Amino acid sequence: QLRAQNQVLKKGVVDEQANSASLKEQLKMKDQSLRKLQQEMDSLTFRNQQLAKRVELLQDELALSEARGKKNKKSVESSSQLSQEQKSVFNEDLQKKIEENERLHILFFEADEQHKRLEAELRSRLEVLETDAAQHQAVVDSLTKKYTETIEKLQNDKAKLEIKSQTLEREAKDCRLRTEECQQQLKNLQAALGSRLEESLCIINEKVPFNDTRSARYNALNVPLHNRRNQLKLRDLAGQALAFVQELVTALLNFHTYTEQKVQIFPIDSATDTISPLNQKFSQYLHENASYVRPLEEGMQHLFESITEDTVTVLETTVKLKAFSEHLASYLGFLRKILPYQLKSLEEECESSLCTAALRARNMELHRDMKRLTAVFEKLHTYVSLLALPSTKPEGLLRTNYNFVFTNIAASLHGFHDILKDISKHYSQKAALEQEVPTATQKLITTNDCILSSVAALTNGAGKMASFFSNNLDHFSTSLSYGPKGGAEFISPLSAECMLQYKKKAAAYVKSLKKPCADSVPYEEALANRRVLLSSTESREGLAQQVQQSLEKIAKLEQEKEHWMLEAQLAKIKLEKENQKLKNSLSGHLTETIQEHSVLPNTAEQKKETTEKSLREPIKSTSLAPDAESREDLIKTHYMARIAELTSHLQLADSKSVHFHAECRALAKRLSLAEKSKESLTEELKLASQNITRLQASKFLCNDELMTTKRSYEDQLSMMSDHLCSMNETLTKQREEIDTLKMTSK
Repeated sequence: QLRAQNQVLKKGVVDEQANSASLKEQLKMKDQSLRKLQQEMDSLTFRNQQLAKRVELLQDELALSEARGKKNKKSVESSSQLSQEQKSVFNEDLQKKIEENERLHILFFEADEQHKRLEAELRSRLEVLETDAAQHQAVVDSLTKKYTETIEKLQNDKAKLEIKSQTLEREAKDCRLRTEECQQQLKNLQAALGSRLEESLCIINEKVPFNDTRSARYNALNVPLHNRRNQLKLRDLAGQALAFVQELVTALLNFHTYTEQKVQIFPIDSATDTISPLNQKFSQYLHENASYVRPLEEGMQHLFESITEDTVTVLETTVKLKAFSEHLASYLGFLRKILPYQLKSLEEECESSLCTAALRARNMELHRDMKRLTAVFEKLHTYVSLLALPSTKPEGLLRTNYNFVFTNIAASLHGFHDILKDISKHYSQKAALEQEVPTATQKLITTNDCILSSVAALTNGAGKMASFFSNNLDHFSTSLSYGPKGGAEFISPLSAECMLQYKKKAAAYVKSLKKPCADSVPYEEALANRRVLLSSTESREGLAQQVQQSLEKIAKLEQEKEHWMLEAQLAKIKLEKENQKLKNSLSGHLTETIQEHSVLPNTAEQKKETTEKSLREPIKSTSLAPDAESREDLIKTHYMARIAELTSHLQLADSKSVHFHAECRALAKRLSLAEKSKESLTEELKLASQNITRLQASKFLCNDELMTTKRSYEDQLSMMSDHLCSMNETLTKQREEIDTLKMTSK
């Protein structure tokens, strides 16, 4: 299709080019005709100018003749006749010229207009044709470029496919060879396995007196294969479930606590009036929620701790699941106990005068939601108690029903999440309506916000739990139905417990068999590290030198430490003396001021002011003492920190210098070893080059010998061929002689 379009576009471009060439020729013809008309127009204008000048001259002559006619009428009459005749001739000639000039002007104007119009049309058409030609050329260029790219791409693809086909053919050949080898190996393995099977069967029949896998009771006591990955996965899942249960427990505690506060606030505030006995009993029961909710978290924690890496976690061995089921049953009993009071409380709230029709409708929706919530918890308790049966009564739940129970638990959790979403929606509407009540207090608004936040947390936790259980449903169904090899299940919890004890004993026995091997360096590694050991910085001399230097530094540091300890003790003694002097001076000044105050009790107010000032001054001075001490402590701590920093920097610099020195020594040793190896390698290189030259010389000698032997063989062959030719000639001669003899004999 693209090639056909390309041919059509090429034909269109050629046609347009021919049209543009014909239009250019027509334009040239029109230009030539226009030039001819222009020349004619110029000649006519020149002729008109001449005629105009002649008319002017005739008019002047006429004026002169009229002036002369006044003198003589006779001459005028005679001349008038002549002038009138001439005038009429001139007028007719002039009239003809004017008409001819007008006609030429009209023709010229029409020709000019037609030429301009035709020129404009041709120019516009030429522009259109040029644009079309440019577009067609661009299309042609793009198509040619595209075709060349596609051709190159196809050629590359063809080359790649050819290479790929060649590689596939090679791989097919290799695969055929491999299949043949594998078939041969399979035959050998089948033969070997058949012989080994016969031997093992003979050994089993002779040596094994009892096969416990045939009996389900005895097989349940066998330790199954340990699946560590499965145990780690189950522990991880149990940890996630514990986190979700903890989140649900905190949300339930908050929900029941804030519901208790709400009952005591609305519709009657217990601070201002007594609430109904029903709400009192309801709040009393709600106050006990922690004793029912907290054990759920504890039971899940114990279940998580029972799942370890070393145990075999199946429903028959998860004994802690029974305790969690009992805690869930106790919480379900708590919900059943508070449900009637909660429903009656909502009905009582609907009967109050503050309750509007919309608020009553929301209360009735919550009435239904609370019933549904209790029903969902009953379902969950039923299925969890079924899962706890294999650890106590294995006949109560068959393994074929495990998947059904897990599926129903996932469905119940999703239903729990949906009910909590409805409760959150209805309670938010109820809280918005209660805010519009005229007697609504700030305490009621904050309590409603807290209840909404707890319900939202409950909804999020239930959603996470439902999605978590649904995502891991297959893993629960397969991993918790794990059993001993050759058996379908554990017979009883007692057999599972015995199996775990046997597993511990087997693990202890295998651990006792594992004796730690003596630490040693492999021979290959020792050979590889020989060069490093030769150039190691941790040689005996280097270590001795480093130890000597470090001992000297330690001695110097100990001396400096003793010196500075003495300096610090002296400074401390000086400081105590200065403090004692300061205290003595302050106490003496205070006693003097007190004596003066006792001697002059009845002085004027000015003296009292002076004594007060004098008393205030020592107080200020005493207050400056702890400031000076704190300043000294700050200076001391600053300098101590600075000294510690400088010492750490100094130690770091010393260690770096020692390290660099050791590295330089190691590099010097390595350099000497490298020079020795270089010398040995150069010698080996010289020997190798000498061997190469010897081999090349021997090669040339061998080639010469081969050429000589070849020439000798060729000479021998030529001689043999000559001898054969002579033999053939002699044979032919003998045959001819025999033929002649035969002829003569005949």
